[in-house]
This record gives sequence, structure tokens and C-alpha cells, in this order.
Amino acid sequence: MTLIAIFLGTLAAGVGSVWLAALLSFGALARYTQHMLSMAAGALMATAFMHLLPEAFESGIEPHDLFLVLLLGLVFFFLLDKAELWHHGHEHHHGDASGEGAPHAVHHGAGHGSPGHDAAPPKGGSWAVLAGDSVHCFGDGILIASAFIADLRLGAIAALAVLAHEVPHHMGDLMVLRAGTSNKRAALIKVSLAGAVTALGGAIGFWLVDQMHGYLPYFLVVASSSFIYVALADLIPQLQKRLSASQTAAQIAWLATGIVVVYVMSSLGGHGH
Repeated sequence: MTLIAIFLGTLAAGVGSVWLAALLSFGALARYTQHMLSMAAGALMATAFMHLLPEAFESGIEPHDLFLVLLLGLVFFFLLDKAELWHHGHEHHHGDASGEGAPHAVHHGAGHGSPGHDAAPPKGGSWAVLAGDSVHCFGDGILIASAFIADLRLGAIAALAVLAHEVPHHMGDLMVLRAGTSNKRAALIKVSLAGAVTALGGAIGFWLVDQMHGYLPYFLVVASSSFIYVALADLIPQLQKRLSASQTAAQIAWLATGIVVVYVMSSLGGHGH
């Protein structure tokens, strides 16, 4: 039952986020991109602080040790981001202001909605983006599996949070792939296949966490550090721009919506394990 739930959750997060990204990039939902960023930031922070971290701290492990893992996780994802930026810059032989690393090309391209910035990458770069995206999705699958093993409802919340934060990510991927071809369908299929690697990560994660069940709280803290880093380093900075009073109110409302959605999902059926 848990393995089936992991498979469905990771597939929904990995592939569902790609299709939602396509609707926001190419379809009638394009005007809601900023709202999606706000809601994703709220959902990620709520999942980390209201569910994953409390679940980990209830394990009885020394809080000092878990906070240390949280700190190291944040530093790790920062360094990973820097490594991707460095690799991306050398790969394209110039510093692109909107193309941030293979897995994060993404957030800035999606946030500014200006695919022209990504129009120059060489054709080989699209495969680098897909490779980096696949690795990133594989990691997401392991994190989702950790949450499902702790509690099925917690896994569903984690899958929702991953789906939310992968949407702007995949929007950038689609922009990069579209730069090398005018075929939207081909770009969508390629990114969908990369997103499907999330399910593979979930299957490996199920086996890995099952073999190391005593370390489950640490897996949950690492997942939390990932969500917190993405929310505060990637999404929130894109929302920090001068807006009208009504736009600011809408931004705050969508941020709150992400928090409320996660809270409501966790409240359904009580807090049983």
C-alpha cells in the first residue's frame, strides 16, 4: 500500500508539475504564474515547518542533532545551487542573468516570463538541462518516499509541496527546450520523461529508507531543508518587487492560500500515524 502511494504521489508530483507548468507557460493560465509562485512558497514553508520538522522532532532524537542536520542541509543546497550556476555559466560561455543552473534555470526564467533570455543556448544545452532535471527529480522522489513512510497523509502533503515548487522549475525547462525547437509537444514530452524520474527516486527511496528506518527523522529534516531553501532562496526573492496595493494583497493572499491548503490537508482525518 505504501509503495503504491509513493508511486502515485511521485508520478503526480513529477509529471503533474510538468503539465501544470505547460499550462502556465503556453496556455490560458499564463497570467497566474506569479500567483503560483506565491502559493508554492507558502506550501513549501508550511510543509517544512508544520509537518516534516515536527514529525522528525517527535522521534525523540536530540534536537541539537536535528538542527545541525537542518543547517548542513541548507548549506548543502546553497552549495549545490552555486555549483549549478557555475556549470551553467561555463557551459554557455557567458553569465546569463536568467538561466540559473540546469535544475534551476527555471525560477528566474519563469518569474520574469521572458523566454528571450534563454533563446541563445546551444542545442547541447537542452540535454544538460534534462540530465540535471532528472537528477533533481530523482532526489525529490527519495524525499517524498521518506514522508510517505513516516505517514501516508504526510507523504501526500510532501508530494503536493514538491509539485508546487517544481512548476516554476519546469516552466524554465520548457523555455530552454523551446529555444532549440518550435515543437511544443516534443519539449513537453522530454520534460515529462525527466519528471517521471521522480517515481524512480520514490521506488529507490522506499527501499533505502526501509533499510535505514532509524534514520527516517534525518531524511525528513533534509527534505525540510530542501523545501525551506527553495522557498526562501528561489521563490520569495522573485516576489520581492514593487507592486500596487492590490497586487501586493493578491500576492499575500496566494501565499496564505498555500499555507492553508497544506494545513487543511493535514487536518483531514486528524493527526493519526
